[in-house]
Amino acid sequence: MKDPSWGGLCLLVLLALGTPVPLRAQSPNDASFLSTLGELREATYSDKAAIVRRLSQSGHSSVRAVLTALMDDRLYFRNSDQKIFIVKAADDDPLNLIDPLSLKSAGPAAADGLTKIGTNNALRREVRETVARFALSSPDVAVRLDAVREISRLLDEANVALLRERLRVETNSSVRKEIATSLAMAELDGPDPRARLKAVDTLRQSLGQDVRNRLALLLDKNPDGGFVESDEKVRRAAAAAVATIDGWRAFYSGIQTLFFGLSLGSVLVLIAIGLAITFGVMGVINMAHGELMMLGAYTTYGVQALMPGHVGASILLAIPAAFIVAGLTGVAMERTIIQHLYGRPLETLLATFGVSLILQQSVRSIFTALNRSVVTPDWMSGSLRLNDALEITYNHLYVVIFTLIVFFLILVIFKRTRIGLEIRAVSQNRAMAKAMGIRTEWVDAMTFGLGSGIAGVAGVALSQLTNVGPNLGQSYIVDSFLVVVFGGVGNLWGSLLGGMGMGIANKLLEPYAGAVLAKIFVLVALILFIQVRPRGLFPQAGRAAEDK
Repeated sequence: MKDPSWGGLCLLVLLALGTPVPLRAQSPNDASFLSTLGELREATYSDKAAIVRRLSQSGHSSVRAVLTALMDDRLYFRNSDQKIFIVKAADDDPLNLIDPLSLKSAGPAAADGLTKIGTNNALRREVRETVARFALSSPDVAVRLDAVREISRLLDEANVALLRERLRVETNSSVRKEIATSLAMAELDGPDPRARLKAVDTLRQSLGQDVRNRLALLLDKNPDGGFVESDEKVRRAAAAAVATIDGWRAFYSGIQTLFFGLSLGSVLVLIAIGLAITFGVMGVINMAHGELMMLGAYTTYGVQALMPGHVGASILLAIPAAFIVAGLTGVAMERTIIQHLYGRPLETLLATFGVSLILQQSVRSIFTALNRSVVTPDWMSGSLRLNDALEITYNHLYVVIFTLIVFFLILVIFKRTRIGLEIRAVSQNRAMAKAMGIRTEWVDAMTFGLGSGIAGVAGVALSQLTNVGPNLGQSYIVDSFLVVVFGGVGNLWGSLLGGMGMGIANKLLEPYAGAVLAKIFVLVALILFIQVRPRGLFPQAGRAAEDK
């Protein structure tokens, strides 16, 4: 006798297999959106402008993405079924498709099976303005700010009315200020002198270059000899506003120059820390130190080549990898060559110079002599906009922060660990340290490896600021030696202050003297400084100083 439960189970399975699974129904708004979008395939450029306006009025959630793709020439239709898609990048093959409704991936497709929906300059301008209007209602403040700036490029009656309408409902202070600035610039073309004077007073608070140029235009003369601005009070107010804006822009330009100087100084600090350790403890003049930094930069390039789809993670993994590669190279140098040359600084200089040539040629043989570019991850790209006159690039900012982290980590190693204690003991009195049972040969190898590893880490930072090439180390080795001498041999704080000071001095002089003369002036200043303080900013004291 059959178990009745089995019969019921079979019946349920058959019903389940026979029952159609309900699919997500396409909403009328979706269908209307796709229908309007489909008209772009055969439309003329003038008709496409009208279609763009209809799409923007549909209120569909995908409008902004579709119009942005059209503006960027990334809107295609498939030849087989005439269906329209967004592509991620127009230069890929196969092209990666995105569904215009869900904005989700729709798989790859061969480029010859798709046709691009064409645009011209007039249509792109129309689309750009439409996207900006659409973005004014975005919940994202940054998107609304960009939309106001985009609309401000053409302050016609329609755009001015749109900005006035948005000002009434806008709650964010930054967006309101941007809208007020745009409306004030529009008022400068008005017939009422009092309104123009009020607009100048509003624009005085802005630091944008466009605002400054627009105010300066009021002070120009017409071909007939008269001023562009006919009212004298408005001209005086415009002249005062231009002077105020120029003063603030010069101030923030100085801050930006100081920041770039800190960024350059950070790289010098990272390189000089390794030199300060090896030279301060071992008295070795390592002319291959720049090439150790180069190895760190090439390690970054190699790690990124192994992880092409994970650029951000590859940079983080490159830090320990570069430290290990450069550190092991340094240990090998110390064990095979340098340990036989202690007490003979000239011979160590010549030997390490030969090693630098070998490392350069090795890199040329493996990677060729061409420069290699390391991709900057998204989280290090772009800039931090503090105001209209001051932007700080994220890659330079991260380099400064990274340098400070490495510096304080090295301080902790020297002050709080056994290896740090032994390094300090050997640097102060090698004979006494050896008598106390410290293996000075092992300390020498670890010290040289530590200094070399830090140089490799400096290469990781430098790869985010410039291209990687075989001659990369030669550009920084002289400056790093100057930093060590200026700060005081073997003093980490001296290396930090010396590197930052040299970087800032170079960047402050470059606008006036050029890059080459700026370096010469800094070198002359250092020579004069050494005549007064031969042991640098922070000279070593005690027996360590007497042995130097």
